This record gives sequence, structure tokens and C-alpha cells, in this order.
Amino acid sequence: MTGTVNWPLPLGDPKELGLCRERLERVSRLMREFIDHRQIAGGITFLARHGRVAHAANHGLMDIENQKPMRADAIFRIYSMTKPVTVVAVLMLYEEGAFFLDDPIKKYLPDFANVLVKERQANGSEKLVPPRRDVTIHDLLTHTGGLTYEYFHEAEKAGMTLAEFIPGYCRVPLGSQPGERWIYGASNDVLGRLVEVVSGQALDQFFSERIFGPLGMDDTAFYVPEEKWGRLCAIYTEDVAGKLISKQPEDRDYRHPRAFLSGGAGLVSTTADYARFCLMLLNNGVLNGAQLLGRKTVELMRQDHLPPEHPAIAPFRFGYGLGVSVLRSLAEKQGIGSVGEFGWGGAATTNAWIDPQEDIVCLVMMQLLAKTTQGLDKKLKNAMYQALVR
Repeated sequence: MTGTVNWPLPLGDPKELGLCRERLERVSRLMREFIDHRQIAGGITFLARHGRVAHAANHGLMDIENQKPMRADAIFRIYSMTKPVTVVAVLMLYEEGAFFLDDPIKKYLPDFANVLVKERQANGSEKLVPPRRDVTIHDLLTHTGGLTYEYFHEAEKAGMTLAEFIPGYCRVPLGSQPGERWIYGASNDVLGRLVEVVSGQALDQFFSERIFGPLGMDDTAFYVPEEKWGRLCAIYTEDVAGKLISKQPEDRDYRHPRAFLSGGAGLVSTTADYARFCLMLLNNGVLNGAQLLGRKTVELMRQDHLPPEHPAIAPFRFGYGLGVSVLRSLAEKQGIGSVGEFGWGGAATTNAWIDPQEDIVCLVMMQLLAKTTQGLDKKLKNAMYQALVR
């Protein structure tokens, strides 16, 4: 592999780990097809099982324009894969007794005392009404507080801090009554501010000292320092025909520190780093002697927390835990996997899932802001699971 990398586990023989080597090769074959069809520039695929790395491979290029081969230590924009990291930070403070999950968020962020809800009336008009109950920390952890992404991008582009973001965000009406339904919004960015208020540390400092340092996630941060710029993958999108084009200029500057520390989408990371984070969750909160969470807290995190009778979140056909998707039923999912499997992905076609039943951590790392639904990571997931033979 190009680029040196310290994988969090030793390499193992796929056959001894219950995988068929020939079937596992389908993962690399798919990646070659995606690259040959100019759907992606390149990427990294990773599968660990039973305490060993069964598969870790780089594919294609990290920069087409400069013909740079993909490195094993390549740095990726992980966007919403930041969310589970923020949730772990919140749960660490919860374990320390800083708050209860059913506490109203206004207790710690007073601006939330004045939020209103946008409700559609019988005649089709919209009306702003008071919430029937307070938004809680649990609502934020489960995206059931009614929070949307309105105002988020304006605040980020303006270079606000999280402290400056909250007052304006609380003037945005909620999209539903708290606890009513799942809405994907800036809940984790609000949770990032909660971490700052309760801990007395900036979010990047808390992450660095309490999560990244103990886990050995040396390349995970809110920006890429100059000495690592050569390892940052170029990012791509699609033209109207679905073909790969460079995403320049970028919407965010990842090469310099930013004021807006997005707990929902701000981090960059490497495959090895994020694998460490996932392995910590697979191992019930501990990795290499670093105990971030207790076993019961991880169990709470990976349970389905959607309201009773709530349909699976579209388009993924998952339930939802605390910051992670949760596979509730194979029939509901209509695909292979395991009940209880959990994880989350990012906007640039990165994905990670953790399967306690099969003792597996899998990652797919690419840099494609897709405009169409190609299901590249879904195809790779199927290829990894079909390689399991025992």
C-alpha cells in the first residue's frame, strides 16, 4: 500500500476469520469498476473481524488532476460521520453526571426557551405555535426534536462560533413537535455547543483530549495542518450526465482552522483513525485500555430510539439510535446485514458500520459528493457481507 499506516489491529488470514478470500475479492473488483467507469477517483475499503484486519485496500487515485495514487493514510472529509463522535462526547459527559438525557436543552442553552414550531393548518396555511413540550437532549441525540438544517449553512459561511450560532438558530421554527418524528437537521451542532458549555472546553479541544488522544486518532481534526496537506484527497462531484468532475472551489476550507466547529459535519479523518473509533464502540466503549464509555451506555446508544410505530428512516430503511442508524429488521432493510448493526455515513460517500453479531467493523472511504443515488457504498457493503462463510 502507498503511504504508511498503523492499523489498529494486526492483519489476519480471511479464511481463518470466516471469510472466503475469493468472494472478498469482489470488493476490489467493484472498486475497479467504479474507477474505470469514472464514478469515483479512488478510495479505501476496510473490514476487520475477530480482532484482525481481514481486508484493507487502497484503490485508484486520491487526486486525478495530479495523478496521485491513493494512500493508505489518505485524509478524507467525513462530513456526517462526525455525528457519532459528538454523540460519544455527549454520552461521556452524561456518564459523569453532567445531565440527564431527558433534561430540556434550554436548561443548558437558554435560547431554546423561546423556540416555536411551524405547523400546517387544516386549510393548508402554516402557523407558528409553541411546542407542546420542551426539546430534550434525547431529542437532539435522536433527531426527533424537530430541528432542521435551516440557517446552519449561513452561520457556517459567516464563520460564527457555536456560541454565536445558537441564538440565531433558535429563531428558526422547528419542523415538527418535539418527539413526533425523525428530521435530519443541525441537532449535533447544538450538541457540540452543549459539550462546550458543560465541559468548559471548545469542542475541538474536548475531542482532542478526551477522544482522539486516548484512541490514537492522530489524523482526525476539524482541519488539516500544512504538513499533512499532501494527504488530503481531492473531492469530486458529478456533472449532469453523472460523470466525475472536480468540486472546485470547495464550500469549506479544510486547510486552516475554522471558527464554526460543526459537531454534525466538520471533521476530517483517515480510515485507520475512524476504524479505531468504530472498534471502540464494537468493544463496548474501550480500545487498547482507553475506556471512553461503559458497556451499558454503548448498549443504549445502539438501540432503536424512534417513537413507537415510526417508519424506518428514508431512504436507508433503518431505525435510529443515539447518533447512529440501527438495523431493525432484515425484511425492513431488504438487504443483507445483521439485526443490531449500527453506524453512519457522510455526504462525500464515506460510510462505517459496526456489527456486534458478526464481530465486524467495515469502512468505505471515498470523496464523491454525489448528485445522483448510485448506491456505491451499498454495493460494497453487500460485497463484504457476501464474503462471510462462517
